[in-house]
Amino acid sequence: VQLQAFGGGLVQAGDSLRLSCAASGRTFSSYAMGWFRQAPGKEREFVAAISWSGRGTTYADSVKGRFTISRDNARNTVFLQMNSLKPEDTAVYYCAAQSGGSSERATAYDYWGQGTQVTVSS
Repeated sequence: VQLQAFGGGLVQAGDSLRLSCAASGRTFSSYAMGWFRQAPGKEREFVAAISWSGRGTTYADSVKGRFTISRDNARNTVFLQMNSLKPEDTAVYYCAAQSGGSSERATAYDYWGQGTQVTVSS
């Protein structure tokens, strides 16, 4: 599975962005998907995950209520809708795929996209 994330950009605090992650391969619908982020000087951290069916989702406490993960298996795409953005959301955002159940652990994921930069100004 090859993943390509896009949709990042420079926005102001309070704005919204929607990230997309396009996957190649015919087995996308069998993979759980996750979004992670990494800010400069910090470790990569979990943001959100979604099960292969889309019925199960989990979020980091820091984004709960502001971010929404979703997927469209017909289009081999997973989305991350980010609302009420804060400067502390500034990071490179990565999408990832794994053949097991959705997980908050980065080590559980088998495939990673290249990342897209999100910068939120105050």
